[in-house]
Amino acid sequence: MKEHEIPSGANRKKRCIGRGEGNGHGKTSGRGHKGAGARAGYSLRAGFEGGQMPLFRKLPQRGFNRTRFQTPCAIVNLSDLERLTSDKVDINSLKEVGLIRSNSTCVKLLGSGEVSKSFVVSVDQISKSAKEKIIAAGGSITE
Repeated sequence: MKEHEIPSGANRKKRCIGRGEGNGHGKTSGRGHKGAGARAGYSLRAGFEGGQMPLFRKLPQRGFNRTRFQTPCAIVNLSDLERLTSDKVDINSLKEVGLIRSNSTCVKLLGSGEVSKSFVVSVDQISKSAKEKIIAAGGSITE
């Protein structure tokens, strides 16, 4: 759509608030009289209904969310292991190279990519394809 094709009335001028009584938005500038809404910097949190029990708390919960109980696992692919200097793959060696964050507590090794040398792997979780590729390359796995 080009500028000359925009329908008339699509771009309205911004409402001029607080510029006297003549424009219909003078005095309190559409904020009402007193209260928190009349003050500067006021904002409500989402779902707040003025102290009334909010609708999202009235409705029953549905389903079950297991992410609340899961421990987040840092994911490393086999193709990333080429950056390692040693043949040992554990949480500390992955942190040193920068493949996972320093605050990671769990590591999962996935089978995306190829393995060129044999690795001694000790991680928390490992996929079936990654396990097969490491063993085929002459590596060992301790869980």
